[in-house]
Amino acid sequence: MVRFLVVLVGVACLAGCRGAPVQEMSDARQAIAAARVAGAAERSPIDLGAAQAALERAENYLQAQEYTRARSAALEAKRRASAALAESTRPGAMPPTGPPPETGPSGAPLPSAADPPP
Repeated sequence: MVRFLVVLVGVACLAGCRGAPVQEMSDARQAIAAARVAGAAERSPIDLGAAQAALERAENYLQAQEYTRARSAALEAKRRASAALAESTRPGAMPPTGPPPETGPSGAPLPSAADPPP
């Protein structure tokens, strides 16, 4: 009987891992947004860039229905965004100058009028 319950719990866990990582993707997006608002683009651009890159990988894996890889990349994005947020809010961190940059649908900064044309 105990053996049956262990197998049943194991199967239930595996079945739960097979679905799309909707919550993990949402958590990663929210963490990146919070880091941006806190000024991570200026104070911790490396971690924020790594978080954004991991989220893009997660989205590509999600489209390819590689859910395990998508979940892993989304968790990495959230971790890197959390590190960027922590760096941005640590005591003694320089405050960002000016308003935050406007971003497009992918979260990338939009070009400003001061930027030279490509």
